[in-house]
Amino acid sequence: MLQQTQASRVEPLFDAFVLRFPDVVALGEASRADVLTAWAGLGYNRRAVALHETARAVVREHAGRVPRDVDALTRLPGVGPYTAAAVASIGHGVAVAALDGNVRRVVARAIRGAEPDEVPDRDLAREAGMWLDPSSPGAWNQALMDIGRLFCRPTPRCDGCPVASDCRFLAAGRQGRSSGRRQSPFEGSPRQVRGAVVRILRTARSASTEVLAERTGRSVAAVATATAALTGEGIVERTRSGRFRLPRR
Repeated sequence: MLQQTQASRVEPLFDAFVLRFPDVVALGEASRADVLTAWAGLGYNRRAVALHETARAVVREHAGRVPRDVDALTRLPGVGPYTAAAVASIGHGVAVAALDGNVRRVVARAIRGAEPDEVPDRDLAREAGMWLDPSSPGAWNQALMDIGRLFCRPTPRCDGCPVASDCRFLAAGRQGRSSGRRQSPFEGSPRQVRGAVVRILRTARSASTEVLAERTGRSVAAVATATAALTGEGIVERTRSGRFRLPRR
């Protein structure tokens, strides 16, 4: 939920989500439609689908217990190296470094005096693993995430940073720079159409392409493209009559 979404926005939605699905079994037994409806307001509906599939895999393959092994975690739907390391370290106390964008920036700058894209990934991973406090890996990883979020931003705010005195990046007088990545505009984009279709289907039992086009204010062609992609990702399903709805399985 927190990926590219502010914590202040996630907090009340997380509380409601956990109340609706108090454990992994409840989540796995729910329909895809129930999960996507509870996900309203969080965007990126593919994440809800992956979370739902992961819950079912945990119940089916791990007796309802989230595995602690990093390799086992990465085999779950939608779980990559960072998420697996975060779950293993924070949830199970496994001594493994979790490298999100913030941690990568802190490690690269503090230890190597460089930007993260100037250091090979394998070297960053090795440095992070050597720096990790094995006695409290979850707290360590979360601390580095917070340092990256609060201080070691693309344009760093070094005053008050707890690692400033040992930071090679600061010692070298470097100023930082933007990653250069720019997200494409949301307004009028296929993402916007897809999101609008899902919002409508959260409250409608089903809808035709024409109705979806009318309610979204988009062309039939744009809606057809959106529903084709959403169907392929398991976010919506097509009924025998050719209408669309959230998956009921």
